[in-house]
Amino acid sequence: MEIRQLRHFLAVVTEGSFTAAARRELIVQSALSTSVRNLERELGADLFDRTGRRAVLTEAGRALLPRARALLAGADEARQAVAAVTGLATGRVSIGTIQTLTCVDLPAELATFHRRFPGVQVSVRDAPVGELTEALRAGELDLAYLVPDAGPLPEGLTPYASWQEELVLITAPGHRLAEAGRTLIKDLAEEPFVDFRAGTGLETAVRRLAAHCGLERRITCDVTQIGLLVDLVRAGIGVAFVPRRIGERAGLPCVRIRQPEPGRTVVLAGRGPRPRNPAAAALTDHLTGRLPGQPADRLTDAAPAAAGRPGGRPLPAG
Repeated sequence: MEIRQLRHFLAVVTEGSFTAAARRELIVQSALSTSVRNLERELGADLFDRTGRRAVLTEAGRALLPRARALLAGADEARQAVAAVTGLATGRVSIGTIQTLTCVDLPAELATFHRRFPGVQVSVRDAPVGELTEALRAGELDLAYLVPDAGPLPEGLTPYASWQEELVLITAPGHRLAEAGRTLIKDLAEEPFVDFRAGTGLETAVRRLAAHCGLERRITCDVTQIGLLVDLVRAGIGVAFVPRRIGERAGLPCVRIRQPEPGRTVVLAGRGPRPRNPAAAALTDHLTGRLPGQPADRLTDAAPAAAGRPGGRPLPAG
């Protein structure tokens, strides 16, 4: 039983299909399927029920899952120990992100990090907040951008930096609210809304805002991709709350909300005061502007990675 086979097994579990898992692992599907088949042959049991469109774990697969995670975690610790000695000439770091992240230009920051540490492989996963949180707690992710649901992070997770994002109402061009440029929550009672999928940080923030203000939204359409949400608003199906930067990038009218001004907090989180994985620790330092080895509770200034960028202002961690 090889570490590579276990990683392929976990990729199928996470992605739900062999096709998506192969894309994540950057190999052809036939090679990944063969790897999992060889693992099943070694263990003497099928790990997945392949009769449906999704790969569903069998009882044997469910029994293997926690042990596979533990074995991979041990292998990661071994790689991290070597990486620490070699000065990050090699290494691997996994980071999760919400789909609507705008307060940090993550692709640009990862490109800068790659130029500094070209031997470190970075894996990026976007998913709803609940999935990211569980993956972070399980050790499948080293870091994640999360949107806490009006409360502290779950036990065992530490905020390394946070940002406050302004939410605005986007409308189709020519909409009655576009000319005004601002509105009150109470004036939206008759508006149809396009909503993001339940369980995402954006949907949670918007639902909490509506409940706080007594706004009963009429949802005409809900989607799973932010690009589709923007296109539907542009087509006039409804209006939507989004971070300001998303509306500005789309070129749609951004209507400011008064009383109250809506917003959400985005947090970069990890496990413990500092990641044990040297590559993750280096990426944390880069994304927060922290001096190497500086603990999160000493981060008194905002994260320069987001400073001055439209859509949010960085706040101290803690």
